[in-house]
Amino acid sequence: MIKKWYFYASLVVIITFLSLGFIPSEKETKPWFLIEKTDGSEYIFPSKEKDDYPNTNVPYTGNHLIGFKEAVAFKESQGQYRLVNTLGYMGKYQFGSKALRAIGINDNKAFLKDPALQEKAFMALLAKNKWILRYEIQKYEGKIINGIEITESGILAAAHLGGAGSVKNFFKNKGSRHFRDAFGTSLKSYMRDFAGYDLSFIEADSNATVND
Repeated sequence: MIKKWYFYASLVVIITFLSLGFIPSEKETKPWFLIEKTDGSEYIFPSKEKDDYPNTNVPYTGNHLIGFKEAVAFKESQGQYRLVNTLGYMGKYQFGSKALRAIGINDNKAFLKDPALQEKAFMALLAKNKWILRYEIQKYEGKIINGIEITESGILAAAHLGGAGSVKNFFKNKGSRHFRDAFGTSLKSYMRDFAGYDLSFIEADSNATVND
């Protein structure tokens, strides 16, 4: 009699255990897309736009615009929108007051607090520098100067570091003389490190401002 009781009791325990294994647990469902908020705008995946898929190794190495932007930002400020360095350069891309005025921004404090404005400023400066350096891009792209392969993105990155005038001077002197900033970062290193990004669709604009 006792053996039968043990048998039936064990059978009930086993059946109960197996039944619980088929009851779905309540878990919070998550969306099947990824949203990244980094600059005041949203990048939603999956996407039909191939430019939305950079190589996301750190620092960003995708050869599209977003890869270029994040690589420059990582170098300049490690992507910090509120950063002001010891020389007064501001934001994610480390703009100086002179560069901001050139693209129509007169309020430094508002600029520093507004990530979307900083992104627009970077795009406007790219378009303006592309216009200023359009002849240099056309003449030197693909050539090797002082050991550096010249690309459009390298030229524009160098202009962001030292200004378009410094880039013109680099080519005028065939790379033998080149700008260095107050921290010793060279224009030549920016031409090398930011080469090979596809910025061909950015339109050169002599009057580019954040209001465009």
